[in-house]
Amino acid sequence: MKLLFWLGLVVLALGLASFVIAIPSTERQGIKAGGLSVGVETQSSEKVSPVISGVMLLVGAGLMIAGKR
Repeated sequence: MKLLFWLGLVVLALGLASFVIAIPSTERQGIKAGGLSVGVETQSSEKVSPVISGVMLLVGAGLMIAGKR
C-alpha cells in the first residue's frame, strides 16, 4: 500500500509541474542530395493542457488517499 502512496505523490508532483513547465520540441525539415544538406530547424515549447494537469492532480491525490488506507 505504501507503493500506491508514493506513486500518487509522483503523479501529483508531475501534475503540479505540468502547470508551470513547458515541454520543448525540435523539428527539422530539409532536403539531402548526396553530400549536400539544406534544412531549417524550428524549436517550440508547449504547455500541457490544464485539463490534463487537473486530472493528474486528482489521480495523484486519489492514489495517495488509497495508499494511506
